[in-house]
Amino acid sequence: MIEEKIAKISTEVPGPKSKELMKRRERYVAKGVGCSAPIFVEEAKGALIKDVDGNVFVDFAGGIGVQNIGHKDEEVVKAIKAQLDKYIHPSFHVNMYEPYIALCEKLVEITPGNYDKKAMLANSGAEAVENAIKIARAYTKKAGIISLQGSFHGRTNMTMSITSKYKPYKNGFGPYAAETYKTEAAYCYRCPVGCEYPSCKIACAEKLRTMLKTVISSDMIACLIAEPVQGEGGFVVPPKEYFKMLREICDENGIVFIVDEVQAGFARTGKTFAHENFDVDADIITMSKSIAAGVPLSAVVGKAEIMDAACVGGIGGTYGGSPLGCVAALKVIEKIEKEDLNKKSIEMGKVIMARLNEMKEKYIAIGDVRGIGGMIGLEFVKNIVTKEPDGAFVKNVISYCFKHGVIFLNAGLFGNVIRFLAPLVITDEQLKYGLDVLEEAVKEEADKELLTYTAVKEVVLK
Repeated sequence: MIEEKIAKISTEVPGPKSKELMKRRERYVAKGVGCSAPIFVEEAKGALIKDVDGNVFVDFAGGIGVQNIGHKDEEVVKAIKAQLDKYIHPSFHVNMYEPYIALCEKLVEITPGNYDKKAMLANSGAEAVENAIKIARAYTKKAGIISLQGSFHGRTNMTMSITSKYKPYKNGFGPYAAETYKTEAAYCYRCPVGCEYPSCKIACAEKLRTMLKTVISSDMIACLIAEPVQGEGGFVVPPKEYFKMLREICDENGIVFIVDEVQAGFARTGKTFAHENFDVDADIITMSKSIAAGVPLSAVVGKAEIMDAACVGGIGGTYGGSPLGCVAALKVIEKIEKEDLNKKSIEMGKVIMARLNEMKEKYIAIGDVRGIGGMIGLEFVKNIVTKEPDGAFVKNVISYCFKHGVIFLNAGLFGNVIRFLAPLVITDEQLKYGLDVLEEAVKEEADKELLTYTAVKEVVLK
């Protein structure tokens, strides 16, 4: 049991036991399997992780957005244990079971959209995206897919093909899937079309209209897929008008609008699904990560007529809709509703944003602070005028935080964004500790590089 309420570092990190396990990992685990924090977990609870050496960390990574309701939630554990006493996995494609139906029913109920919906279950976010694309193709009888610059949708051949970041996700793995196209994302801090919001009139989305009359044609395109808040792309939050325009363009051109909620869903942004913040409805929604508190599970929910376009047996998979995942997901949704974790996400986000904006006034290394609810990105630059990305700064800050008991992840095409994915059940004390350590790290690195406003002023005066 983790008895600590806050971080506690009692050895060097990584400690001796983690180092020994690392030797075994290097011997037996493929090199291509990456890892951010070089420790091995003994136990996790809430927003705390304890490693095999007894060190305790405050977790601001949440398993890359998997632990919105916190590590090892007691009700989820109880539901999984009860299910284990009945059966583990008869496979829904051979012998059906009620938890699969119950979860699909609940997802249809809670997803936005005032229309008949149906759902299917799979294992991972990438599988959800693959199946959503297959369904869109079956419905439209078209093949092409449009995704956004800066997007991340998975590591399978199709999802890798529609992902933007080349290294490490696509490096050496071609050829990629055909009939995939990219359009501009609304990254206002680094506007891809050189405009400023709001006078731009969302020119980045307008480019898609032009694209559909020049580079490609609407009769080629089955679907457009977009993350409501880009994850790996740097926690990029578009203006509300951007998503509305994407919806309009899809409607004008007979294109299925897929919203990828894999990282942003399940209360992360203060709404159960992030695209609710933009007042638009999707044709299909993909989801995974925090859906089942760490049990592998994903889902595709969409308009019934679209979802029913795939032939019988055309979608699914042996392990799709694991009973353990289904009962865990039902408890996750119950907890979000019962404990109003959407409200908690908004409150947590306000605290984080206020603190980060205070830091932005002190350190010129901070270029942008952005987010919705508890999904927040902190972008670092070498120069606030040219906005040259500073991935090395972020790497050093994350390393300092790790050594002082706080786990953060980077993001962004240039690795220069720190992302906040702390469990929504994090305590006020744990949140403050993490933010304090983060500021210590930023200050130390900024002082080294003369990137505080005070340091710059002193240099100018000299």
